[in-house]
Amino acid sequence: MADSDDSRTPWLLTATIVIAALLGPLTLYAIFVMAPVEQQMGVVQKIFYFHVPAANAMYLGFIVCAVASAVYLARRDERWDALAVAAGEVGMLFCVAVLISGPLWARKAWGVYWTWDPRLTSTLLAGMIFAAYLVLRSSGGGEVERRFAAGLAIVGLIDIPVIKYSVQRWRGTHPTVISSKGGGIHPDMRPALLLGFLFFALLSVALIWTRARLERTRQRMEALEMEAAERGLLEEADA
Repeated sequence: MADSDDSRTPWLLTATIVIAALLGPLTLYAIFVMAPVEQQMGVVQKIFYFHVPAANAMYLGFIVCAVASAVYLARRDERWDALAVAAGEVGMLFCVAVLISGPLWARKAWGVYWTWDPRLTSTLLAGMIFAAYLVLRSSGGGEVERRFAAGLAIVGLIDIPVIKYSVQRWRGTHPTVISSKGGGIHPDMRPALLLGFLFFALLSVALIWTRARLERTRQRMEALEMEAAERGLLEEADA
């Protein structure tokens, strides 16, 4: 993982932010203007274009958090810890978006906001695991808390394939709109969905990258403060 003391924003991060900013209005136009209104659910169906890409952004955040946590445990490199924290926060942000948009869609489709469907339940479980990770990391603890939180993130990674394949494995009420067979979605709806995937992916990358840089700055400032405090104690002892 590359790291630099240069405070300038990397050109690749700038390009990612610019492309995401341009894709945002285009994605909204494709969703609300280009994509047809579904006959049964009406305009409520358009939540689908936010819900599914947000779920994939959630997967990205949680997976990066778990992988970076594993590398941190192996190398004790704070750069990976910063990446893990950033990815965990961004993944949790999109998890909340999924858990809000899903029930809104479900109320129209199933008549209830929540049912203990395998995919819904496993998604809630992942949210609880990574919320616990963030609570531990924000507690201001030391190395032991960091290592325990990293282990918790790795445990949370196990739940990701459960969410992904729970519908195929245990069925339930959650629909399988996107499948390997390519069915379930009208061709006129695909451009809006693909743009949604691309926009949310770029947005999540930009957020993780930016947040990781901020966390690295915080870590450096904390190290400088500790160094200054140690020097002060040494000077007092020599006086």
